[in-house]
Amino acid sequence: MIRLDRLSMHYSLGTTRIDILREVDLLIAGGERVAIAGPSGTGKTSLLLLLAGLERPAAGSVFFDGRALEKMGRDQLADLRRDHMGIVFQSFHLVPSLSALDNAALPLEIAGRRDARERARAMLDRVGLGARLGHYPGQLSGGEQQRVAIARALVHEPKLVLADEPTGNLDDRTGAAIGELLLHLNAETNTTLVLVTHDLRFAARCDRVLRLTEGRLSEQSPVPETHDA
Repeated sequence: MIRLDRLSMHYSLGTTRIDILREVDLLIAGGERVAIAGPSGTGKTSLLLLLAGLERPAAGSVFFDGRALEKMGRDQLADLRRDHMGIVFQSFHLVPSLSALDNAALPLEIAGRRDARERARAMLDRVGLGARLGHYPGQLSGGEQQRVAIARALVHEPKLVLADEPTGNLDDRTGAAIGELLLHLNAETNTTLVLVTHDLRFAARCDRVLRLTEGRLSEQSPVPETHDA
């Protein structure tokens, strides 16, 4: 489903060039769960943004179902994300003026689905928020907000879910519950999952763990290393 071909990305800081990714190659099959681990500041989130078509590479290509993202226009990329991708952010990114139900229904509303609210209601029930449909983000705990974000990411049955530190802003107990929920729903829907996390216990639940260091990806053992957690 995903192919990276000599993907490179860099930033400029004054006269200094900072390489984020250096000719990265990667294949991810449909239905696979892949965790990307590594120290903070190594470019894990940048890689996720490239996979979503929200950033352009300096060189190389990102292919999604055989389509090169860098050859697509802004509207085409927006349609691709709307129809085939779900994104879970560390900071939830819910619309504060919308209820849990309206936030979860948003992808389907944008797509013009008449059953948007019905499907969103069913998805919120699946993530344990059936009794909180009318609550606004400010009335929900961090864990509840992330459950709404997961419902929003999965409500339109995407082929690919990208999750950027989905447990990073939560306490250990809540984070573990949210991680379990995300993996459970992923298994139920058979979507492809690319997960950025610093929690190697969470990463070890995936099919593969990739470590990003000095701009390059390498396979690592899925056995969690407690000193990196």
